[in-house]
Amino acid sequence: MELDLEVDDSRQPYTVLAVKGEVDVYTAPRLREKLVELVSQGKRQVVVDLEGVEFLDSTGLGVLVGGLKRLRSHDGDLSLVCTQQRILKVFEITGLTHVFSIFASADEAASTSN
Repeated sequence: MELDLEVDDSRQPYTVLAVKGEVDVYTAPRLREKLVELVSQGKRQVVVDLEGVEFLDSTGLGVLVGGLKRLRSHDGDLSLVCTQQRILKVFEITGLTHVFSIFASADEAASTSN
């Protein structure tokens, strides 16, 4: 399955990155490149919307953690949108629910001050 990445800047100062498809060892580098690109463009509050993600492996988790570290090193933050139980379970099992702010919608993430 293909990976689709869409950037939405309509919720300033938040930038929403909608991810659709599978995030795995083959597609994760594209997600990493997009996150690096957003940071280099000066984006500091990024919301990664995982609602369209069918599959997420450890490589994808690593990219998200790397993106969070990169943004925090630039005084920013990365939060997630995820309501799918099978994807949330990956974050719960790995303990990353304590690392990421996870919201039910992009609007909720953008309206919550970090």
